[in-house]
Amino acid sequence: MQKDQSSSTPSTPSAGRVRQRRRSQEAPFETSKVNGGNLLVNDQNKYKSMLIRAYSSLWMIGGFALIIYMGHLYIWAMVVVIQIFMAKELFSLLRKAHEDSHLPGFWLLNWHFFFMAVLFVYGRILSQQLVNTVTSDKVLYQLVSGLIKYQMAICYFLYIIGFMWFILTLKKKMYKYQFGQYAWTHMILIVVFTQSAFTVASIFEGIFWGYPMSILIFALITFFPPDTHKVQCRFLLPVSLVAINDIAAYFFGFFFGKTPLIKLSPKKTWEGFIGASVTTMLSAFMLANVMGRYQWLTCPREDLSTGWLYCDPGYLYKPEIFSLAGWLPEWFPWKEVSVLPVQWHALCLGLFASIIAPFGGFFASGFKRAFKLKDFGDSIPGHGGITDRMDCQMVMAVFVYIYHQSFVIPQSYSVEVILDQILRNLSYEEQRALYTKLGQIFLERRFG
Repeated sequence: MQKDQSSSTPSTPSAGRVRQRRRSQEAPFETSKVNGGNLLVNDQNKYKSMLIRAYSSLWMIGGFALIIYMGHLYIWAMVVVIQIFMAKELFSLLRKAHEDSHLPGFWLLNWHFFFMAVLFVYGRILSQQLVNTVTSDKVLYQLVSGLIKYQMAICYFLYIIGFMWFILTLKKKMYKYQFGQYAWTHMILIVVFTQSAFTVASIFEGIFWGYPMSILIFALITFFPPDTHKVQCRFLLPVSLVAINDIAAYFFGFFFGKTPLIKLSPKKTWEGFIGASVTTMLSAFMLANVMGRYQWLTCPREDLSTGWLYCDPGYLYKPEIFSLAGWLPEWFPWKEVSVLPVQWHALCLGLFASIIAPFGGFFASGFKRAFKLKDFGDSIPGHGGITDRMDCQMVMAVFVYIYHQSFVIPQSYSVEVILDQILRNLSYEEQRALYTKLGQIFLERRFG
């Protein structure tokens, strides 16, 4: 009898351990299948989600179209709203209800750091546009100039307030959870604001660099979306090329996909990857030619107004004629072709969007598997959360800004650049003193 008890006693915990291991599997519906067995081309339910997603997409398409028509300032406001939703989804990812019940008001600390980051990042990026907007009002100009001058100090003291707030709220037996939330908050701020800051900076350099054809691409994405478990690489503002690449990968994988690409996303195939790369490169070249001819998309916005833009488009947007004589047969109807110099830059962006940007989606997919998540949230019916729609944004947005600053903007110092530094860093009195001093220098040079 004793032997029977001893032999049966360990069986209970053993069975419990087996059940626990089964519950902790990351994706039981995928791990039981060989990689590639769940390819999109073999999915019998691949049309199911289209109707749900299409319905929820109608209002989004209209809203985004209106915002883009209204201009840069409203686009920036849209980016901030998207950031708020992304932060909300990520803040709640590791939050625990039991611990939070013992820390009333602790969630306010997260949002304190968030809005401090908003002030710091956008205060620096949009300082020149803000100065140009209030130049006509002397009192308001002096107030804004002072805020810009001491903006870094203001943000630093706001951070110190948050730091002290965190220390004063520490509770015994809650240290590990609180410090984990503190570190998680800082990581979220880095992830969310890194890509968004570069996005806004690119938008004010010209909508062309922010989101060429984003409405058309957004419509295609939302009405013909990839499957839920496929890595989603959508970026509506500065990386419509990533969206094109994602759509093309979906359709090529839908009809021709046979060879698995990566285990993190079993429905990704080499056929989809190669077909999407070619499609993205061709689309980049053609879209740049179309969108580069509109001043509303190419002119930079130097203030925070919403009026129409007029500017010299610059050499990048002035067509160059290339003769096709000698390259094509005589019967070919086109003897020459018009190409904008910016189209060659668009090819570089398309190459990056095809090869590198998808790794942002792979990273997000691995992150969700690590935390056993299907989606980051449920903000958009049928689509998941805002973060699920922006998972490639961080990679592509940074590249677009760095590429634009390194290879597109002239590297020599122009009068505009010098004046920008003067207006940004000198007070009204200092600018008057500089003007007087320059007048004296010119007079001395003129009369010997």
